[in-house]
Amino acid sequence: MTPDNPASPVLSQDEPLALYVHWPFCVSKCPYCDFNSHVRETVDQARWRDALLLDLAHEVAALPGRRLGSIFFGGGTPSLMPPETVAAIIDAAAAAWTPVPDLEITLEANPSSVEAARFADLAAAGVNRVSLGLQALDDCALHFLGRAHDVAEGLGALDTAQRAFARVSFDLIYARPDQPIDAWQAELRRALAFGTEHLSLYQLTIEPGTRFATEAAASRLVIPDADAAADLFELTRAITADAGIPAYEVSNHARPGAESRHNLAYWRYRDYAGIGPGAHGRRGNLATQRRRKPENWLNAVDRNRHGIELEEPLTPATRASEALLMGLRLAEGVDLSRITRRTGLPIDALIDRRAVQQLPDLIRLNGDHLTVTDAGMLLLDAILPRVVRADEAAA
Repeated sequence: MTPDNPASPVLSQDEPLALYVHWPFCVSKCPYCDFNSHVRETVDQARWRDALLLDLAHEVAALPGRRLGSIFFGGGTPSLMPPETVAAIIDAAAAAWTPVPDLEITLEANPSSVEAARFADLAAAGVNRVSLGLQALDDCALHFLGRAHDVAEGLGALDTAQRAFARVSFDLIYARPDQPIDAWQAELRRALAFGTEHLSLYQLTIEPGTRFATEAAASRLVIPDADAAADLFELTRAITADAGIPAYEVSNHARPGAESRHNLAYWRYRDYAGIGPGAHGRRGNLATQRRRKPENWLNAVDRNRHGIELEEPLTPATRASEALLMGLRLAEGVDLSRITRRTGLPIDALIDRRAVQQLPDLIRLNGDHLTVTDAGMLLLDAILPRVVRADEAAA
């Protein structure tokens, strides 16, 4: 098989593989959250550990001989996982694949004092990067967002995390109802003063199926309009850039070299394995998806020794579209020649050059390299349908 055969491209064996592990359980469901998260009174920890290891073994068999570049424990609330389970998965993955020397192992955590008490044990298990869901530095905002912690508890967890882990990131949600721009400016500057290497800064959006969606439909919840949200977005990028933590992706900011390597694997459209309920994966031209409901996934693993619900080949046009839609979120942009090598599609089948030329302030083509400008990032959802031609072919 050769890259010139678009139906069966060579896998990128030279690029490290990313592993995503989904832990679906939370103490409570946040009103803005549309992630695959569930509240259960009890969890059979031994059964779940064994099932995750079986699901992992299936991916190892499908992706033999790979280098492992990152592991990401997401959820749900993976800081509720027993450290022994985390260690078992890390050890199994590192034994099956060849870890890169600077293997990044991230775990998402809630900033409760109960979960922070596990940080030392999670670090001992092998986790070297934590992503902390602070979400706000204002007690009223935290109550509105349905968070169980207050600011003091969150900052206590942040301090514990910074002592336990080599690398720390935390999330904030802005563009909240009635949030003045000067209040967000003060909150963001306070966040930057904590000295973490990475921040994930998300505008509040109303996602279908959430409690906030119900509130918005009844006109009980109104988020800032497009103009106000744009002002907040531009202010955010200016302040973080001035602090030396510029945006490297639409909502993610980092000191140079401190970017999330795992998430970069997604945005650069590299191969990744996903295990656990609802997890997705990409193996070259093959897409995988696990069963979403925890009990259904667990029963599937018992029957089949894996939790896959869907495994299907992706057309060259679909893969090209995905690579463009993901890669253009990055400040670095995309190398169109790489997508051509991976899919067999010529550049003119990937993008509309004329549309790019009509939007010089928003998106730029330099040789085979396509990037969205800072101004364009604000309008990314409107730009992509005009520029991405592969998206039309994939539809």
